[in-house]
Amino acid sequence: MTTSSLVIRSMRNCELTACSLTFVPLLSLEWMMNSLLDIVRDNGSPPPLAHLAFKFLYIITKVRGYKLFLPLFPHEVGDLQPVLDMLVDQNPKDSETWETRYMLLLWLSMICLIPFDLARFDGNIISEEGHARMPTMDRILKIAKCYLVVSDKARDAAAVLVSKFIVRPDVRQKRMADFLDWTLSMLSKSSFQTMEGTVVMNGMLQALAQLFKHGKREDCLPYAATVLECLDNCKLSQSNQMVLRKLGMKLVQRLGLTFVKPKVAKWRYQRGCRSLAANLQAQGSVVQNQIITVPANEADDEEEYDIPAEIENVVGQLLVGLKDKDTIVRWSAAKGIGRISGRLPKELADDVIGSLLDCFSFQETDNAWHGGCLALAELGRRGLLLPSRISDVVPVILKALTYDEKRGACSVGSNVRDAACYVCWAFARAYDPAELIPFINQISSALVIAAIFDRDVNCRRAASGTFPHGIEILTAADYFAVGNRVNCYLTISVYIAGFPEYTQPMIDHLVNMKINHWDSVIRELSTKALHNLTPRAPEYMANVVLPRLLPLSVGTDLHTRHGAILACAEITHALCKLAEENNRYKCKIILTINFPFMSGGWQWLINDSLRSLSLVSSFLPLRVVTLNTKSEIFLLFVDELVTQYVSELRNTEEMIRCGFSRALGALPRFLLKGRLQQVLEGLKKVTLISPADVSFAESRRDALIAIAKVCQTVGVKGEGSEEEYVCKDNITQIYATLFTAVTDYTTDSRGDVGGWVREAAMTSLMEVTLLLVQNEAELINANICKQIMCWLAQQSAEKIDKFRAHAGSVFLTLLHFDHPPVPHIPHREELERIFPRSEKETLNWNAASEAFPRITQLLGLPTYQYYVLLGLSVSVGGLTETTVRKYSAQSLFDYMKKIQNDSSAMESFCETLLKVFEDNLRNDRVSVPLLTMLDQMLANGCFDIFTMQENHPFSVKLFTLCKEEIKRSKDIRKLRSSIGVFCGLIQFQGDMREKVLFQLFLLLCHPFPVIRKTTASQVYEMLITYSDVVDPAIMDEVMAILSDTNWEAELPVVREKRNCLCDLMKVPKPQLVSKVKNGNVLPRGGCASHRILTLPKRKNIIYKLIQTVFPYIGPISF
Repeated sequence: MTTSSLVIRSMRNCELTACSLTFVPLLSLEWMMNSLLDIVRDNGSPPPLAHLAFKFLYIITKVRGYKLFLPLFPHEVGDLQPVLDMLVDQNPKDSETWETRYMLLLWLSMICLIPFDLARFDGNIISEEGHARMPTMDRILKIAKCYLVVSDKARDAAAVLVSKFIVRPDVRQKRMADFLDWTLSMLSKSSFQTMEGTVVMNGMLQALAQLFKHGKREDCLPYAATVLECLDNCKLSQSNQMVLRKLGMKLVQRLGLTFVKPKVAKWRYQRGCRSLAANLQAQGSVVQNQIITVPANEADDEEEYDIPAEIENVVGQLLVGLKDKDTIVRWSAAKGIGRISGRLPKELADDVIGSLLDCFSFQETDNAWHGGCLALAELGRRGLLLPSRISDVVPVILKALTYDEKRGACSVGSNVRDAACYVCWAFARAYDPAELIPFINQISSALVIAAIFDRDVNCRRAASGTFPHGIEILTAADYFAVGNRVNCYLTISVYIAGFPEYTQPMIDHLVNMKINHWDSVIRELSTKALHNLTPRAPEYMANVVLPRLLPLSVGTDLHTRHGAILACAEITHALCKLAEENNRYKCKIILTINFPFMSGGWQWLINDSLRSLSLVSSFLPLRVVTLNTKSEIFLLFVDELVTQYVSELRNTEEMIRCGFSRALGALPRFLLKGRLQQVLEGLKKVTLISPADVSFAESRRDALIAIAKVCQTVGVKGEGSEEEYVCKDNITQIYATLFTAVTDYTTDSRGDVGGWVREAAMTSLMEVTLLLVQNEAELINANICKQIMCWLAQQSAEKIDKFRAHAGSVFLTLLHFDHPPVPHIPHREELERIFPRSEKETLNWNAASEAFPRITQLLGLPTYQYYVLLGLSVSVGGLTETTVRKYSAQSLFDYMKKIQNDSSAMESFCETLLKVFEDNLRNDRVSVPLLTMLDQMLANGCFDIFTMQENHPFSVKLFTLCKEEIKRSKDIRKLRSSIGVFCGLIQFQGDMREKVLFQLFLLLCHPFPVIRKTTASQVYEMLITYSDVVDPAIMDEVMAILSDTNWEAELPVVREKRNCLCDLMKVPKPQLVSKVKNGNVLPRGGCASHRILTLPKRKNIIYKLIQTVFPYIGPISF
């Protein structure tokens, strides 16, 4: 096997190697490394193979970590020179071999630990040529400095090399001071505002952090103050580079540890022996429960020493770092706080804790809360947070467990709650249970609440820790169970509420924190959870919770109001179900609910909420509570209620219309009885478009949904009264309203908002039709069914995927419904062949490649041809080149090929096409894409069967319609599309050619330069394609005029060239037409400034002003 093939084959296996190395034992790793290094050491190995070996070594290092991997490198004396030589041969700027340089630097950092003075390797430093060779020490230092300023991964390895190399006794004495001077000077000269400066600062900070980590304190202490001063001057806290701030924080804590003596604080809290082996060997539980304490006199006997002033600066920077915007910086600062506090006297460490607690202020951001929690966990884990401070810390942690702040459309605080769970975990491991007994109920309740009611899954999983009844609770709320939020709220919560100590805190949390949550899903889940928890504490719900919720339901905060209303409904419902089993609570429920209802409070609340739906959510479902309809007080205002709701449908605010439309759709049958026609008329008026409410698409949508809901509520009775049932007298009106809505194509700044209306209309058509089919199918006549299926077919052929898919789904639902089947569906057999029942669920209407080949087959069915062609016109002639346009056009052309030789089918198709054009004349939504579609069809030869017939009616009618469509139009896209159609019509024989050329020559002098240029370009292409249009003798001259003329020049120049073309091709020259305006004849060809002088004197002032602003307006051409 050749080297190149080995390299290729090996690189293919790199990903597999990285995935499997995690489970390789240490001995196997050593064997793998030695095998790869043998390739590197072999002088006969080609460079690509050596680089590949280093790449595999890097993969191993990346998976297992360089710290574990580093001791496995061979580090004999004989390895030093070869590794140095290989590093010298490397190109630091080669982006393909950075793994080689990275591994060589790590290897060298291990070799540097050999216990021999490096001067012994120099021997006679005078080379044979007489030049002094660089000492080995300087060579290594030069290599390290070189790679500390590169931008690739080798920089990290160079920092490791420095930390191992500089701390050698011989190097420390000779080079440590110089190296630190070089490092600090590089830091001072660099700026984090440039990319080059950022790279340099990164390398310097890594080197310093590693050096102060691995160096001895007595060696680093003389330089620590200078390094700290230089670091302060760099002002890394102002940098936008996260890595620089993290390295700065790491260096600051290493400097702080250098300033204080490395000793274990005798005052720290120690729980005792927590070794499992020691506990098992101990007799009884004496060892396990033993608390190691420090006598007061022992603390006093502690060696006194002065704490350097720099420590205050270090701790201050670490406290600021706890508020950093990036988590890794805050985490580094928290670890620094824990490490340094462990070396401080008790009083100073307590001051640090006091300053740390200042982070937990509601004036602080979520970053400060998160950093503070991390630091508290570190202090607790290390035993530096004494039991006397627990009473100050626990209230803060309880607040952090529920920390949640809304920011725009989302919230922040999940990281704070997660870190608070980490604090609880740290406390449980650090403190004896006896220390936490006073707080155990608060902490356990908060953790249980977080485990089941937190919005984020990572917080719920973090909180599912140890608490009273821990085994039972963890069995139900394990890691996987809490992953489902709905399951937590509605199922697990009921089980945990069975433990009395958790029931009331859970209910209070839902009432205080969750029913007013910014997320509507959480509000709704919380109210459902209250419903489920009511049987656990019915007395508390009836006597405490409901009285607390009622004032909230009429408050000013809309989130709170929404949640409180839902909560009242859910709790009332739950108490009512309990009352059916036990009459104990019935009296209390009546007193709680009926009193505000009788006073008008509930009705006012409902009406006011309906008017404010826009401020809560545009899509919140309406909740209706079933009331006692036999109440005399209730029946007094039923008539007024429906009349008031119908009158609000004409409100000038759209969202008020939406709210009351939804309310009417949700009314129970007894309220609609005798008032059905009034409600349907009111909803019908909402669906109509008027100039004042043309943009009220959402209210029209909700009214259409309400119509279907009302029909389903009242039911069907063919011979019944139109005031009580859907019957033969009102069914035509209902369908007419829905059919009108299917044609809503309103657009505004939000886009095709009419699509919402069409979607709701299609849904309502399906629901009403299925309602009739299942009850009295004879109410659906053939004409109604035809319109339903035709409108759905049109929507199934349009360009917007969402609405096309919805229309297709409704179409197939009605086609294949068989309980009983929908009657009078046109061409049912052909439709079932095109859309088999087996593909009802699998056909992807969203995919244009699947939908359009099916829908274009409906063009062969006369009933659907017009509507499908109307929908296809918009899709094929779309504005942009999308997959919809591609597949819709291809499907249409495929259909045209099938009927190309069938003259009757072609005649029928063309007649329908012209009918679509004629019906939508000047309707830009259809006519503009229709022109584009016609251009494509003419270019693809779809009408070749008619081109040989002189003056074929199709071409004559199409030409007339195109002329009428662009008459006095200023729409650039429409004019451009019409040019393509005119050029395509040139292929028809007879008088049509002269008419087309005349029209095109008119466009050659259009007022818009872009239209003149487009016309000339397309006429040029037309003459090339249809060479028989022009006499070959004049062909070259005509083409030269078209291509060489600047058609964007002034109109007189362009007109002269146009007239020359008319003479050559024997086409009549277009003549300027005189216009009579206000009794004055405007001379042909005259400029606007001349015409202004002939206007009546009463308008002279205005037109003189126009002359002043626009001194010259070009002559008008026709």
